[in-house]
This record gives sequence, structure tokens and C-alpha cells, in this order.
Amino acid sequence: MKTAYVIGVDFGTDSVRALVADAQTGEVQGTAVHAYRRWAQGLYCDPASSQFRQHPLDYLEGLEQSVLGALAQVPEQVRKSVVGISVDTTGSTPAPVDEQGTPLALLPAFADNPNGMFILWKDHTANREADEINALARRWSPDYTQYVGGIYSSEWFWAKMLRTLRVDEQVRAGAFSWVEHCDWISAVLTGHTNPLSMKRSRCAAGHKAMWHASYNGLPSEEFLSALDPQLAGLRQRLYTETYTADEPMGTLSAAWAERLGLLPEVVVGVGAFDAHMGAVGAQIEPYTFVRVMGTSTCDMLTAPSDEMGQRLVKGICGQVDGSIVPGMIGMEAGQSAFGDVYAWFAGLITKPVRELLGDEAADRLAAQLIPHLSEQAAQLPLRETSPLALDWINGRRTPDANHTLKAAIRGLHLGTDAAQLFKALVEATAFGSRRIVDRFRSEGVPIHHVIALGGVAKKSPFVMQTLADVLAMPIRVARSEQACALGAAMCAAVAAGVHPSLEAAQKAMGSGFDAEYLPRPEASAFYQTQYERYVQLGDFIESTP
Repeated sequence: MKTAYVIGVDFGTDSVRALVADAQTGEVQGTAVHAYRRWAQGLYCDPASSQFRQHPLDYLEGLEQSVLGALAQVPEQVRKSVVGISVDTTGSTPAPVDEQGTPLALLPAFADNPNGMFILWKDHTANREADEINALARRWSPDYTQYVGGIYSSEWFWAKMLRTLRVDEQVRAGAFSWVEHCDWISAVLTGHTNPLSMKRSRCAAGHKAMWHASYNGLPSEEFLSALDPQLAGLRQRLYTETYTADEPMGTLSAAWAERLGLLPEVVVGVGAFDAHMGAVGAQIEPYTFVRVMGTSTCDMLTAPSDEMGQRLVKGICGQVDGSIVPGMIGMEAGQSAFGDVYAWFAGLITKPVRELLGDEAADRLAAQLIPHLSEQAAQLPLRETSPLALDWINGRRTPDANHTLKAAIRGLHLGTDAAQLFKALVEATAFGSRRIVDRFRSEGVPIHHVIALGGVAKKSPFVMQTLADVLAMPIRVARSEQACALGAAMCAAVAAGVHPSLEAAQKAMGSGFDAEYLPRPEASAFYQTQYERYVQLGDFIESTP
């Protein structure tokens, strides 16, 4: 049998990475990473107001450069044998588009307008709109938030869209429809970007846009009009049907086939979110808790539909039939900041160095700081009097989304040093993870195993050991350096017909695991007490005006 190859493309927060893999074995043939040029310059963002936007040109340039870079590492015969390509992206990352499906920022009149760009997952400018959605949903029948944990988040589709329509008259007039990044970039590859006919991701729609089959799709016209008259009529310019990531969206357009040097019959799969395809790449199984650990965390869990029954899990980021693996209920949770917590602390230390001593000294310090603090923190004794922190530095995603919350640190004194503070922050992120696990269990969803993937999981043994101690569970780390891109490649292999199902693709193409962290009994016992204090501190901060 002729060897077939597939490409997985993973659009992250800072960069896009492409991976060429053997569709039968999963063996990686080539990889490349491209950093977003405009994003790296901080353009169109205002962290102080939680505004984070990305220009579609960053995505288009990143797609071409990363795929070409990965293909440059393989023989011509491999390039000619590529049969499928699939994409994952951050989310919810929507953008307004015209009738042709062109994001407004690609039109001259909107080229530098942040409201015409993709609104990144971590943008929290729509807190007010999320509150209004929740208030209306609680007095509406049906409650359209019931399958998204009962709380709608400002990180999601409708809140971001409504806020943009309210604050920007020009965008309001120019926006025919809206698209998620994972839908648009996949459609771009096929050359068919009509927002009325492009295939929309079940993953994106179910977790972020309150889509559900029992509603005949999205929330009703009556609900949306009651929320704000500016939403009237928009539902019919969006979508009703959704598709799982094992299905084909189309084939590569002639233009993109030429740009990438691929055959036009290459199948383009339906897109999905990075964490969900990352869970596929990490070989998720029912009741396995998969943590995608980077700037934030996304936590994935699957369960058979017949075993979930009518159970609704409160305070998570949704439960959607087929959002991760077709035939399974896919559940999502996570933390709005994980690696971002450590990056904030590192920036707090290195910024004055940059200002006073210059870039070279600051860059040298930045490269060594977190490894040094991790080594020092690992040597510290476990003491109840140590500083205690909350991880809500970018609000709280789950359980029970509230992005107006702020972080806090308790127990500082004149003897507190940088290593002690760093340790407290690492423990806080682990405690936040524990709260998610506890919520699933309290809602009747067991967790049998824990798998980790992503930059933090691969690079920080101190963080991983602390997490294992706090969860009191072993944690396996996926071997693949690019588990999300590998998951996208698995989806491409199924969409292209190489494998009959995602389960078969996972079995054939999975890379296994290269590390395991075991909980230390004494540390787990200590952290049980500290975790209870973390919960008490969180309750106090949340109840304080």
C-alpha cells in the first residue's frame, strides 16, 4: 500500500506550527513554527483593558510559512503523497466578515481597526455582555446556557460579537456574519468562504455559541432579539448545521495548492479548537482528564453518551456530543491563566532590568529566571506559614466563569523572597486545577487518569510534580512535542479516508508518553490542608466588594 501523509496545523496564541506526519504510523516527517509578526509587536492589544486582537494577515502568513517550512524538510515524494490537512485554532476567537466571508480587517477601510479583527480567546472586554446573556438565560425557557455549564463567559462568541456591534458603528454596518478562526482558516484553504455555506465546527459552536441539536441549532431569534435588537436577523446569517472534525470540509483550492506545492485533491478537514485536537493527539480515552498546559489551560474529558445520560455538569465550558471524539460527549474546563501567571511574575522582575540595564541583560535574565526559581522553590520546605496565592490573575474560567475576579496573595512578610513567591504561584495554579477536578467528581463524572501536554508539561518538572502532589494522582506527559498539531493530523487522516475513525487513527498514530509524575504521599497530605485554605481565600476575595 502506498504511504500517505497528512498535515496538522496548530494555531496557538503566539505562533502557528505545522507538522507533516505519516498517516499510517504518525511518524513526524517535518515541523516548522512561525511567530505572528504583528502580535509580537503588541499591535491592536491593550492588556490594561483586557483587549487582545489578532490580524487575519498574521494567520494567513503563518499558515503559508509554517506549512512550507515543514514541507521543506521532506522529500518531494512525501509532498506528492499528502492526502489531507486539518487545522486547529484558539477559541473562542471570532471575527466579523462580509458576504464573501472576508474578515473586515482584510478590507482597506478596516485594516487597522481592532474591532474588524479576530477577537482572541483571552479578550475580556465583553464582561458586561456576558452578564446580560446570563441574566436573560436564567429567566428564559429553555435555558440556553444549560449545556455550557450554566454560565456564559466573556471569552465566548456571542458576548464578543454583541460588544463589538455595540461599540463600533462602522463594523456593525459592515459585518454580514461572523466566523470562528477554526472555521474561517479551514474554509480559506478550500477557497469557499461564503459564511452561509461553509461547514461550521461542532466543537466551536457547541462549546462557545450555545449551539445544540435540541434547539435546532443556535439560540432562537426571539432570545437574541430580546438580548439586543442589534442581533435581530443575525441568526439566519450564521448557521444551523455543525460538523465534527473527522469530516471533510472540502479539498484544497487551486490557489492554495499552488502556494503550498500540494495536489489540489488534498482533503481539508473540518476545523476545531486546539485543546480538543490536542486531546485527540494525546490519545484521550473515556474519563481521562487531559490538560493542555500553556499560557492558559484547557482541560478535556470524554464520556460515552449513554453513560452521561441527562447529566449536566455545572460551571464548565460546555459538554458537546462529538466535540472531541465523535460518539462521545466532550467536556471542557480550564484556567484563564496558567503559564501566564509565571510569565507575569517573570516580567515583574525583568522589566526594571530592561529599563535600567538594557535588553541584553534583561534577555539573559529572562532565559534563566524561571528555571532558577523552579530549582530554588523545589528545595523549600512545605510550611503552612508560606505565602498562599489565588490564580485568578486573568479572571476565572472554571469552575463558574467570572472574569471580573482578581488574584491575591496572603501571608507576605519581610522574609518572603522571590522563590517563595514563585512557589506560591505554582501552587495556586495547581489548586485551581484541583477545583476543576473536584467539580467534575461532585457532579458525578469520574476521572480515572490524567494526561498533560503543552509547553509547561514538557519544560517544567517542578510545576508538574506540584500538580501531581495537589491532585494526588499520577500524571503522564504526552511524548509528542506538538500534540495539538498531531491531533489535527489524525483528524486529517480520518477526513481523507486513511483511517475509519478517530479511535483507529489514535491507535495507529499515537506517540505515547515519555514521563510520569507520581504524587508524594506526604506532600499530598500537606497540600490537602493548603488547598482548603486556598478555597477559603477564594471565597473571601469573591465575596468582598
